[in-house]
Amino acid sequence: MTLPENTGTDRTFQVDLRGLVDLLSHHLYSSPRVYLRELMQNAVDALTARHALEPQGQFGIRLYADGALVRVEDDGVGLTEADVHTFLATIGRSSKRAEKIAEQRADFIGQFGIGLLSCFLVADEIHVVSRSARTPDAPAVEWRGRGDGSYTVRTLPASARPQPGTTVTLTPRADAAEWTRPERVHALARHFGSLLRHPVTFTDGTGGPEPVNPEPAPWSLTHPTPGARHRALAAYGEEVFGFKPLDTIELDLPAVGLRGIACILPEAVPSGRRHGHRVHVKGMLLSEQAPEILPDWAFFVRCVVDAESLRPTASREALYEDDTLAAVRDALADRLRDWIARAAASDPDLLGRFLQVHHLAVKSLAVHDDEILRMLLPWLPFETTDGHATLDEFARTHRTVLVTSSVEEFRQVAAIASAAGLGVVNGGYTYDRELVHRLPEVRPEVAVADLDPATLTAHLDPVDRETELAAAAYLARARDALAVFDCDVALRAFQPASAPALLVDSREARHERTRSQLAREQEGGLWGGILGHLRQEVPRAQLILNQLNPLVRTAVAIEEPELARTSAEALYGQAALLSRRPLRPSESSLINRSFLDLLAHALRKDS
Repeated sequence: MTLPENTGTDRTFQVDLRGLVDLLSHHLYSSPRVYLRELMQNAVDALTARHALEPQGQFGIRLYADGALVRVEDDGVGLTEADVHTFLATIGRSSKRAEKIAEQRADFIGQFGIGLLSCFLVADEIHVVSRSARTPDAPAVEWRGRGDGSYTVRTLPASARPQPGTTVTLTPRADAAEWTRPERVHALARHFGSLLRHPVTFTDGTGGPEPVNPEPAPWSLTHPTPGARHRALAAYGEEVFGFKPLDTIELDLPAVGLRGIACILPEAVPSGRRHGHRVHVKGMLLSEQAPEILPDWAFFVRCVVDAESLRPTASREALYEDDTLAAVRDALADRLRDWIARAAASDPDLLGRFLQVHHLAVKSLAVHDDEILRMLLPWLPFETTDGHATLDEFARTHRTVLVTSSVEEFRQVAAIASAAGLGVVNGGYTYDRELVHRLPEVRPEVAVADLDPATLTAHLDPVDRETELAAAAYLARARDALAVFDCDVALRAFQPASAPALLVDSREARHERTRSQLAREQEGGLWGGILGHLRQEVPRAQLILNQLNPLVRTAVAIEEPELARTSAEALYGQAALLSRRPLRPSESSLINRSFLDLLAHALRKDS
């Protein structure tokens, strides 16, 4: 069977320009304000091409807005009539792709050729008059594009545009007044173009032109001394970000043409919060929220940089994730590490201020960075039984460092361990336990171990046999009262004497008891058999009563069974509260009940 020859007619897609503009406004661009950036960007690219033809020429960009219209005029390379038909009248095409300037593509900011369409976000008509610098005696060309997708092109006498370049004029819609008022246009021009290398001016017709970018990038200026340069860069960082930096790090990556500064935040920020950084590409502001320029751990800085080789996304409001960006991120991370190393080696006061504010950020870095670990671990502050101290200070006093697995465990034992001369570090905070265990890598003479309840109880003094026998009946009643909590009771002597009891219980032990309870409830079923095989001897909590405490000495002498039981429950509840761990409902009920029972007993006794 022979298929008939395809005689269909080739057709072209019809573009609904209004639908395309709606797509741009809702899904590509973050705000209509980008129309001015796109116009300035096209003008900068045109100037770049003009400079390739005339390297010594003096060219610039002029902005005008009076409320009735917005105009952007440049002295760039301009367009011929053929260029206009090829590039302005075809959606998605860009003169930056033309072969005649393809070799210069890296010099241009724009990469996608849809920037002019952004003007339809604020206007229904775009009026372009251009004259090419490539063709001598070229006429001027006028292009009018309308939001309904129609356009007109005509040639004009050379006198309509005496010099090469392009003028784009917009007549704003009434609903776009917010973005096209003279003061807003001027502010947007400064916002986007403050670091542009070409001169840009603005006027609203009531006075002379004002420079938009009167000063070059601050890192391009020369200063009489390194100190003066450092102060100037810090002042620029404060102007841009609104805070006085703790310190300023100058950034310079010649391989990608990146220069800028990193400002150390003067206040701590939550771990993992990624700050936005100001990224300019060839002087044009790309984004104020570009967290991808630095690694996640560098949340203690904010950067402003200008780069030559970073690639923008289609919206030109973010950076394209590619190998170049990954290499830049790694290189900037190295610059931050170098700054920390220099501070550690030559400016301990600065390092101390930095660590006081940003120790959590440095801890997150030290976990994964052996160099930072070796440099800074001894300097990092931790919560210890000697108060807040650096590991270096703590290790001088305690050759064996014990570390807890949770904050609540530390709070249970801190006072007693301190009185017993044990050196315990709170390992319950993010990164702390892992870092403390790495201390021997930096201080080989120091031993580190997890705190075991048996280690602590071994340092508590036993009571004499006579005292133990006298308290035996009370201890038996107390064990019976607290059996529901899988809690044993013991009598010891320890400091401080003001502490009546110590509840030794770990999170792991509680989880094990919960699993055991589940197994008992499922006894005989499938889960009961499985959990029963897994269950070893279930760890119990331990309430250790302090014989040195006057209240405990009175309690162990109680002979009335119910009062003895109530007092044991009250001591357990008080010890559980001091541990600051979440209470189970049964424990909260026990605390309330024991308090009321003791109050009732006291009232009956008084009456």
